[in-house]
Amino acid sequence: MPARTEHMRFPVSWMLAVCCAAAALAGCGSSGSSGPDVLTAPIKVVRTPDGTVGYRELGSGPALLLVMGAGASMDGWPPSMVDALAAHHEVVVFDNAGVGRTSAVAAPGSLSVTAMASQTSALISALALHRPAVLGWSMGGMIAQALAVSHPAQVSRLVLAATAVGTGKAVPLPPFATVPGVNSEQLNAQLFPKNQAAAATAHLNTIEQYPGFYGESAAAFHAQYLAAERWLAGQDAAGHLAGDIRVPTLVAGGTLDQFIVAANARQLAGSVPGAKLLLFPDAGHGFLFQDAATFTRDVEAFLG
Repeated sequence: MPARTEHMRFPVSWMLAVCCAAAALAGCGSSGSSGPDVLTAPIKVVRTPDGTVGYRELGSGPALLLVMGAGASMDGWPPSMVDALAAHHEVVVFDNAGVGRTSAVAAPGSLSVTAMASQTSALISALALHRPAVLGWSMGGMIAQALAVSHPAQVSRLVLAATAVGTGKAVPLPPFATVPGVNSEQLNAQLFPKNQAAAATAHLNTIEQYPGFYGESAAAFHAQYLAAERWLAGQDAAGHLAGDIRVPTLVAGGTLDQFIVAANARQLAGSVPGAKLLLFPDAGHGFLFQDAATFTRDVEAFLG
């Protein structure tokens, strides 16, 4: 097994707010630029064997699929980040099961990460993406893992952000009762350390630029959260197969993550053969939004 490498990623001096305000200088992308613009990309709907899936696509180049976590729609991706990635990739963002125009794939209480991965696989096939790189955040990183082990021919590279392995040995999520649900301001405040209030505000402001910005229902969030809990508890068979992943993998996390702690990122990186680990200090579950410019450059370098 190739040796695992671990790096501590120090944040740049400017934060997300500056990146969005001066994107042309920071290289984060901009809704006012002549390049790809997710804010003007229409929501499309494709029919798959696993139901309809709502998505946006933009850019050109090798395909890159972004998989959102629990508690948000595809409007949760900062436009500047999506636009920057779309400068060199065909980027597809979409809604997970039961969110927006995407069909539910299970009855309430029985949703699983593997079922969401199956629907993601169906989307890849329907859009003829072939072997996209897959970037999954939080629960989206669990879906990405399940996709890589259940449908290995559909994945070329993995970026697993603020997520964990599903062997039952990871530190569990905090109790559901402590999670604020789908209130954008409350949920956003949980993604950033208290001393990063400016970054939290900037993140909320930038995602609310989406026309008709929407989240997900409380019922969908509850079902997804339970699916993630079952994954971490080792109750989803795909969660035990991280050692079978055979594509280049980047694992990243925030050192102050209160949902999926940094120890889980280390454990995940140690479970995937040859995985590289990046940890962002003074950053929480939303580290990739707080230090968007740095993280985007790291992803670009990894994807090559």
